[in-house]
Amino acid sequence: MQKGFPEAEVFEIKKIELKSPIIFAGFVGAGLVGPLAINHIIDKLKMEEIGVMRSKYLPPSTVFMRGRLRHPFRFYANPEGTVCAIICEITLKMEGLYSLVSSILDWAAEKGSKEIVILDGVASTEHDDKAYCAAEEDLIRTMADKDIKMIPQGFITGIPGGILNECLVREIQGLTLLEKANKIAPDSAAAGTLIQAVNRFYEMNIDVTELQEDKERLHSEFSELSQKYVEHREEIAGMYM
Repeated sequence: MQKGFPEAEVFEIKKIELKSPIIFAGFVGAGLVGPLAINHIIDKLKMEEIGVMRSKYLPPSTVFMRGRLRHPFRFYANPEGTVCAIICEITLKMEGLYSLVSSILDWAAEKGSKEIVILDGVASTEHDDKAYCAAEEDLIRTMADKDIKMIPQGFITGIPGGILNECLVREIQGLTLLEKANKIAPDSAAAGTLIQAVNRFYEMNIDVTELQEDKERLHSEFSELSQKYVEHREEIAGMYM
């Protein structure tokens, strides 16, 4: 019997056959674009929770949503086993991020995944309804054909940056889709723009109507997490252009 908390491990709570899935991931960042978009994808694709991240580097926090208790760092899969999603709804410190990154990518490799896509926001004062990308050169050209613009320069920090760095030396393709987002409040419009980019590039059909029409509820549910991001954004993940 294991004692104490591990460095980092994906603890599977449900077994499902995965078929080299594409993985979409969202972490706390500007406008909470990642968690908002991933949460919507999970709902629309009727994905099931299959695992959680266990690590001594996660803060001792849990999440309540509409009164329901849930783990803050979760893994999902669609019924067909072709798409997975990773959502983290807590702020993460820099300490231990390498362990978390390695655990995520070891799990992805075990499941035969060849691509991980990070959805995130870039802190801004305006929303321009445009999706941006950072990826390896050949993929950038393909994305441009789908009206997803290249980021000319910048840097990515925190767990998204760690994942993308590690993908460069592993047999898995890493990329990020970004949108300019409100730097102090949940931005469901930006999350919707990213999902529309996902629809174009991956030929999916995820309806974003609820993200556009239910802004007040989403703002209320995610406002506390957004405030925590504002307080700690110098220490956690960030995208800068």
